[in-house]
Amino acid sequence: MTVYVSDAVHSEVAFQIKHMMVSKVKGEFEDFTFEVDTNDLENFSDAKVTAEIDVSSINTGQEDRDNHLRSADFFDTENNPKITFTSNSVERSGSTIKVTGDVTMAGVTKEKTFELVYNGKGVSPMSGEEVYGFESEFTIDREEFGLTWNAQLETGGVLVSKDVKANLELQFGAKAEG
Repeated sequence: MTVYVSDAVHSEVAFQIKHMMVSKVKGEFEDFTFEVDTNDLENFSDAKVTAEIDVSSINTGQEDRDNHLRSADFFDTENNPKITFTSNSVERSGSTIKVTGDVTMAGVTKEKTFELVYNGKGVSPMSGEEVYGFESEFTIDREEFGLTWNAQLETGGVLVSKDVKANLELQFGAKAEG
């Protein structure tokens, strides 16, 4: 088996959420690792996928908002510093890969299925090593994970929507031995 690891320079974990029912706030997690342990990264039939996201690395471009998201009102990073994922099954159909596994966020674990699109492989002109690209877009209901803080608006809506749209852009290479 070979372990493939996400290339932090060429990968991204981004999200957006509705604010005040009229606009979107975008952000990203800057510190994360995705790993795939498999004999064949293109086939995926025997793959084991894991991910770890450092929640304190959240960046929405506004320090006060980021600190609020790190607080007990949301992620409570003091007690829950990571978002993790461990796959239970992986299925490939054409360029689409369905990965089902356990997501743990803010101390709550739920089984979720994510669809990734395999974008192909190339050879890095810098290292000469093969790299593999994947992308995924999905929506998470933050309230399922206990992230329920909100405020009612005078207009009848809420300050923050429950649905968070996530976007993964992942480039993998074989993990260096040693």
